[in-house]
Amino acid sequence: MKNEQKVIDYIVNWLKTYAEKAKVKGFIIGISGGIDSAVTSVLCAKTGLQLHAITLPIRQTSAEFERANEHIAWLKENFSNVTSEIIDLSSAFTVLEDTYPEETRTHHLAMANTRSRLRMATLYALGQTKGLLVAGTGNKVEDFGVGFYTKYGDGGVDLSPIADLYKTEIYQIAKALHIVPSIQVAKPTDGLWSDGRSDEDQIGATYPELEWTMEYIRTNSEEKLSARQEEVMVLYLKMNTANQHKMNAIPVCLIPENL
Repeated sequence: MKNEQKVIDYIVNWLKTYAEKAKVKGFIIGISGGIDSAVTSVLCAKTGLQLHAITLPIRQTSAEFERANEHIAWLKENFSNVTSEIIDLSSAFTVLEDTYPEETRTHHLAMANTRSRLRMATLYALGQTKGLLVAGTGNKVEDFGVGFYTKYGDGGVDLSPIADLYKTEIYQIAKALHIVPSIQVAKPTDGLWSDGRSDEDQIGATYPELEWTMEYIRTNSEEKLSARQEEVMVLYLKMNTANQHKMNAIPVCLIPENL
């Protein structure tokens, strides 16, 4: 990225224009303690409109929770338009979990995604109450490459300000925005697992590797692949294919007029 400040200014202007046209007061965002929500929240705050930053812990690791709160404290020190709130959803999640049949309670991925969907429902409830748009935090690889997000969870948002940026570009933006160091150096994680597993642990590849793969495909490159690049390519294509249902519009059964 050649000019981080120009990208920052462009996104901030885009956010402000969109909110003003929608006739809302500002934005609401869930702060995870990760780089994507940190950068997105600062971009929203820089619009001068209201920003409500929420932490929504569900049996969260202490490290993630502490980073989230450190970032929110930094936000409020630097922007007078930021308010914050902690809503611990752990007990609500437990009640919901206990109503499910055992085969669902013990399906680890289903329950991880349920965490994300519970957070989404909370963001929309508070956002509607306050007249705020839910700001998405997905990046380019997650949203359009491997589909690494929860359908109707963190994928359920009103607008996506950083979805055209690669993860490595978001780190550049974070540095330019002076995001707190603990977040800049933390391993990316979706925060849906009690053991704090990283995105790389789950995907099997780093974000730079996935970004290279996206660019290789986009440019129709004929560069010879190394053994590792071939491995990542297979992984990427498998996830991309499996997650098309997230990235494409919901299929609609159109009834022929002459039926």
